[in-house]
Amino acid sequence: MRFIPLVSSLLAGWLLATPAAFSQEPATVRIAYLTQAMERPPALSNLDSPPDDEGIAGARQAISDNDTTGRFLRQKFELETVTVPEDGDPAQALRDLAAKGQRIVVLDLPGETPGTLARLPEAANLLLFDAGSSDDSLRNALCAPNLLHTMPSRAMLADALAQYLAVKRWTKWLLVVGTRPEDKLYAAAIKRAAKRFGAEVVEEKAWSEDHDARRTAQAEIPVFTQGKRYDVLVVADEIGDFGDYVMYRTWDPRPVAGTQGLVPTNWHRAHESWGAAQLQSRFRTAFGRTMLPRDHAVWAAVRAVGEAATRTRSTDPASLMAYIKGPDFTLAGFKGVPLSFRPWDGQLRQPILLAADRSLVSVSPQEGFLHPKTELDTLGHDQPETGCRPR
Repeated sequence: MRFIPLVSSLLAGWLLATPAAFSQEPATVRIAYLTQAMERPPALSNLDSPPDDEGIAGARQAISDNDTTGRFLRQKFELETVTVPEDGDPAQALRDLAAKGQRIVVLDLPGETPGTLARLPEAANLLLFDAGSSDDSLRNALCAPNLLHTMPSRAMLADALAQYLAVKRWTKWLLVVGTRPEDKLYAAAIKRAAKRFGAEVVEEKAWSEDHDARRTAQAEIPVFTQGKRYDVLVVADEIGDFGDYVMYRTWDPRPVAGTQGLVPTNWHRAHESWGAAQLQSRFRTAFGRTMLPRDHAVWAAVRAVGEAATRTRSTDPASLMAYIKGPDFTLAGFKGVPLSFRPWDGQLRQPILLAADRSLVSVSPQEGFLHPKTELDTLGHDQPETGCRPR
């Protein structure tokens, strides 16, 4: 497997730089980060409250990494951060950024909002990165030619999990779905993955808000999980209303996977291979905590801009956009293989980690799942399946 660590970019930049370049003032690459304050619903399992700097910390780490590389090419990177209030308008915030000359914007926004913003007239000449939403609709009907995705889609996450369960021959699933719209979207991705990889959802059960899992799990979950025989219980509970309380309480002794238990994710604190330990260490030193999946998605977006600047030796936004969306772009994402953007839906190809709370269990795509171009395209919507038409 080919891996291009950050030091390769440093060396390339140093070798390409000329004495005249060092006498010039650094050229600036401007990047904006747009997010919105959100009221988080109270979760039953609140032991790990999300940090206040989740997402933005990934952007700041990437700016630091970009500056380290860019110093040799007389490039510097400037980050403008905008946080829209809960009752604010992200569309107006994006218009304001465009009016100030920002051409590259990382969107750390939920649901279908990135797709809506990408269709604004003011966004036509912008390059937008979706680093906050896993909605499959953004990679299908709501895709846009100016919108790239560094957050993996739900379909990618579900396919990664399904491949591992297929390897283990755990092909009969009990699916338990929460009450929130996001849970139903996750469940839909799980059911799609089951069909793709030869598994069967033998039974689907809806979790009721009537259950207070903290107080009644020991009595209610064994009864709730009785029914048809299954190999693994798959949970669709993105916010954490009940999923943490399912493990070790099922009627039959079965593993738990999905949003809790064995979790497919783009990043995890236990991941240390392929240079990831160095990124984890830099992040922990800078921010006093571990890097979270949302941090990594934002980091990847900002680093993509830095990598393009290094490879093109340019700070011109149009040149950077063209290179990032072109066939020669790759990003070292500390996952063992070069990452690139799919031309049909803008999704960043990337391996998906399968992790328990404190350990990395496996990495998908699993061995044996083949593809004519790249095994990474066995995760998520492949080109023949895509519902994305504008590109």
